[in-house]
Amino acid sequence: MLFNSLQFLLFFVVITILYFSLRFRFRWALLLAGSCYFYMVFQPAYILILFLTIVIDYIAGLWIERTEGKTRKWLLILSLISNIGILAFFKYLGFFTENIALLFDALNLPNLAQSVTTGVNRIFVGVIKLFGTSGIDSFKDNMAILPIGLSFHTFQAMSYTIEVYRGNQKAERHFGIYSLYVMFYPQLVAGPIERPQNVLHQFHKPHAYNFEEVKAGLMQMAFGFFKKCVIADRLVLFLDPAFDAPEQYNGLSLLLATFFFTIQIYCDFSAYSDIAIGAARVMGFKLMDNFHTPYFAHSISEFWRRWHISLSSWFRDYLYIPLGGNRKGEARTYFNRFVVFLCSGLWHGANWTYVIWGGLHGLYIVLDIAKDKYFPGSKKGSKQQQMAGFASSRRVLGVLGTFVLVMLTWVFFRAVSVADALLILERIFTLSPTDTLQSALNSTELWFSFGLIAFLFWKERFYFIIPTRNTIWFGLTFALIAFVTYLFGVFTSNQFIYFQF
Repeated sequence: MLFNSLQFLLFFVVITILYFSLRFRFRWALLLAGSCYFYMVFQPAYILILFLTIVIDYIAGLWIERTEGKTRKWLLILSLISNIGILAFFKYLGFFTENIALLFDALNLPNLAQSVTTGVNRIFVGVIKLFGTSGIDSFKDNMAILPIGLSFHTFQAMSYTIEVYRGNQKAERHFGIYSLYVMFYPQLVAGPIERPQNVLHQFHKPHAYNFEEVKAGLMQMAFGFFKKCVIADRLVLFLDPAFDAPEQYNGLSLLLATFFFTIQIYCDFSAYSDIAIGAARVMGFKLMDNFHTPYFAHSISEFWRRWHISLSSWFRDYLYIPLGGNRKGEARTYFNRFVVFLCSGLWHGANWTYVIWGGLHGLYIVLDIAKDKYFPGSKKGSKQQQMAGFASSRRVLGVLGTFVLVMLTWVFFRAVSVADALLILERIFTLSPTDTLQSALNSTELWFSFGLIAFLFWKERFYFIIPTRNTIWFGLTFALIAFVTYLFGVFTSNQFIYFQF
């Protein structure tokens, strides 16, 4: 069930009305049933996988809390292995098998390569058939049947058992409430990746109808729909043909397509987060923010404190710090940071394009840390320079430089293959002054797109808050956003980009 569909709007209205109509002790059951339906609309059989992870982590949490010593650690390890194993089987089996087979071929061991692929293929197809999936006869088709939102709810489930193990969260004894923690429909398939300390206690509290919160939530949802339908899906009309067949486009067209994708992925993903956070807020739930004007960051480090905050903080707390963080010397700090971003790239997808994307950001981060360490003056100018506006100019250059670096890495994120990404970058860096724009959009549509982007940057830069306190202003503004979205939106049921992860 896509957020940008009439089906979801009807579902949201019905669930919200029923939620406030029911007594508190029945609300969790309504939300859980609604979340199950929401997920099963996508892939009915795969709710069994979700249920399996819920049962494993629910039991693991209770046992971890009740045991002491090494047993607790082994219970945590078993829980993590179960979650990562399910994720690896469905998302990475094909990727790793293909690369292992290529390695064996390179070592002149073709028979071993064939044995590996045949054996893995037999196991994969056999397991998939248990879920009633037809038409899949090779592990190479694994991305076609990837359970939606698997990476998101897997990480959210793991955060629960880790926090119980650390003693920061009491094990949840109500199985339905714990299931709702993993399955809460607004953030089930694309985040934010929540923490148990923030969400679980909210399911135990009655939420009275609060008109101010309802207005604020609806307004956030409305602007999310605007970003998705009017900006993100409109830019797709230009950038998709260019990225799908880059050999047919010149450097200027590919540069514009890369710029448009930079805007599209932000509008698309932040729109999902806005709709998810807004839908939860209408019912009185507070989910964590996932974005904070990332394209106004003046360094790569700051960009990652503003972009996909729930994922970057997850890797910080559960991978970077356990690896040693910055406590074990300079070289180890660089290594830890780089590993985190490689894992972040792999989290996004089983393709070398994502690994390279993550590796480039890891390299950026390492260079950014080294720059601040060995050239501390680059971070802040002297007092005299700051008074003269030097620091302000430096920040503007930092924002522009960071934006360009991030934009170039998005080429690998969006490209179909590494070869396509390299071709796109080659043509961008060798574009000719005589290049003419090749576009499926006419000049009016292109200028309209630029106008929408300018409006977005203006709103982000000045932290423009859409008014909701005054009911009349709220009604007029909400109606205006809805009308503009209806008038100029692209309604082709384009899936949110992060649904595939």
